[in-house]
Amino acid sequence: MNTTIDILCVGEVLIDCIGQEVNTLADTKDFHRFLGGSPTNVAVNGARLGLNVALVATCGSDGLGKFIIQKLQANAISTSQIRTSFTLPTSVIFVARSTSTPDFIAYREADCEILEDQIPDELLEATKIFHTTCFALSKQPARTTILNRAHKAKSLGLQLSIDINYSEKIWPNRYEAHQVLKDYLSTNPLVKVSNDDCFRLFGELKSDEYIFDYFHQLGANTICLTKGKLGVKVSDKTQGILFQEALDLKEVKDTTGAGDAFWTGFLYSIINKKTLLESITIGQKLARIKLQNVGRLPENMDLTKELDS
Repeated sequence: MNTTIDILCVGEVLIDCIGQEVNTLADTKDFHRFLGGSPTNVAVNGARLGLNVALVATCGSDGLGKFIIQKLQANAISTSQIRTSFTLPTSVIFVARSTSTPDFIAYREADCEILEDQIPDELLEATKIFHTTCFALSKQPARTTILNRAHKAKSLGLQLSIDINYSEKIWPNRYEAHQVLKDYLSTNPLVKVSNDDCFRLFGELKSDEYIFDYFHQLGANTICLTKGKLGVKVSDKTQGILFQEALDLKEVKDTTGAGDAFWTGFLYSIINKKTLLESITIGQKLARIKLQNVGRLPENMDLTKELDS
């Protein structure tokens, strides 16, 4: 199979309006707009690392949608699979700037209008990794589109991936979320999930062992559990449990997008045939850069050089 796309990111594209001071949303006065959405962040970060990426997503045919298209093109990401809705506006999320898990309010509109004709077979046939998120799976018609095309991707031999960024604010029906995840995880994706995601998904605190067993039983061989200041733990059916301490960090300026940066670094490493431990390290290095910057990764930095150091 002639693969030309390293990562096909499928899911939400939206505007992140991030507060400009560390505060609650109620007390934040100033917001700056950024290109946002977890799979969008992975696509942009991947392109910065020299990967060939494609993004499948939907925005509104409005000024914010125009901003999104311009930003994607400026980051050398093809917009041929971006659909513009003429009936729904671009989705927007207001995010509190935080040194821990940020509070947010989502105004979801066009992001969930992802249709199957945006992911033709020839696109899948040219791809190595098919990546999506819990956020993207939370609403129709995107859910059915992603599940159908994920199974097709699996049948074509692609590696699948998912960020289980579950939030009850986005997906109030927790039972439904578990059923949809059961379907997607049957494709044996690489799984990224955080302690906070798990607390929200299970509705209570669960042990690392419980979390790993749960996702392994659904069909995932490799589960990456990010634990913030407590480091990263990976459970792999072949290699067992791997753990790495969190990297030293002088200052946390903004946590928004740090998980996406970590996962981009991890997938970048997998594509480049690094070991799991090397992949964790590179993911942590990219997340550290993101934590020290508000909004996107800094433009005036050679990221691959930073990751190799």
